[in-house]
Amino acid sequence: MNMPTTRISKFLGKLLRPLFDKHARSTTIIDGVDLIHCLEAYTTNRHLIPKTYLCTFDITDLYTMLPHEESLDILIEFLVQHGYQKVQNIPIDIIRKLALIVIKENVFVYEKKFYRQAIGGAMGSAFTLTLANIFMWKWEKQLVHRLKVSNEIYGRYVDDIFFTSNDSLESIDQMLDEANNFHPNIKLVRKIGRNVPFLDVLIENRKGTLTISVYHKEAAEPYVVPFGSDHPGHVFRNTADTAITRAVRYSRTLSEFEEEIRQMKLMFLYNEAHEYCSDHWNLSESQLKTRIDDQDDQIYSECEKRQQGKMQPETGKTKTSRSSTAKQPLT
Repeated sequence: MNMPTTRISKFLGKLLRPLFDKHARSTTIIDGVDLIHCLEAYTTNRHLIPKTYLCTFDITDLYTMLPHEESLDILIEFLVQHGYQKVQNIPIDIIRKLALIVIKENVFVYEKKFYRQAIGGAMGSAFTLTLANIFMWKWEKQLVHRLKVSNEIYGRYVDDIFFTSNDSLESIDQMLDEANNFHPNIKLVRKIGRNVPFLDVLIENRKGTLTISVYHKEAAEPYVVPFGSDHPGHVFRNTADTAITRAVRYSRTLSEFEEEIRQMKLMFLYNEAHEYCSDHWNLSESQLKTRIDDQDDQIYSECEKRQQGKMQPETGKTKTSRSSTAKQPLT
């Protein structure tokens, strides 16, 4: 964005975001791996039982529904509660005035007319993200307290929330109905069950056993940036790196990892990876498939090194290694 307040927004985001990250860490989910660590600890402490519900909800239009004055009041409350009268020698009343400029002077042009945003903040603004997080810090307090005293998980990734509960479905619905009335601008869309997606993780409670896998969004995959497009080469490399990293991190058995690698291969071929490799690496489609298969053993070996003790063979199955011809038991 290139607006009059962009530089102030970036300054405030850089100034305040580290404070939020520090003081709200216990209720913040950083990424899928962070969530998995929480779930594993929850399971180790024997809180996961067959009747445990997995729950998610997201906030509808959080960024554009933030009330200006109330959000700034909560910002100051957050700073004062954590002992800040100044942040890097800037008094908090000056911070409030700067923040007011950012959200009050958010203007744009549409069909040769000027508009000012009367509620909420600009999506993509560095400060809007931080302000939304701090606003939710206040909003979620009652919910966090209720779940934490019951040893449940509660975590938020901006406007997406995950929590566990061993209460009845009726009690959970009642709790969320109450939360839906905490603030007139904050409305929830919920999902409750034994099997829920959150971020890029698919979580399942199988009669008290935790199951984790990669979540493939039906609306998006198998589509990625076409390898035949004019994007820089690092975009395609990052796509492959991300897919492999997710497979390693989220697969709990070698067979699950193999399935993720298989889907990744199909995704790349579907998105014209063979044409990209032919143009840039002088590889045909058949040569690309051979190259991928030849690298399987190296991938699995690296996976085993990194996931020592975490990725175990499934019960009743032999741990396997992949070759271009057949699967052979490891010796």
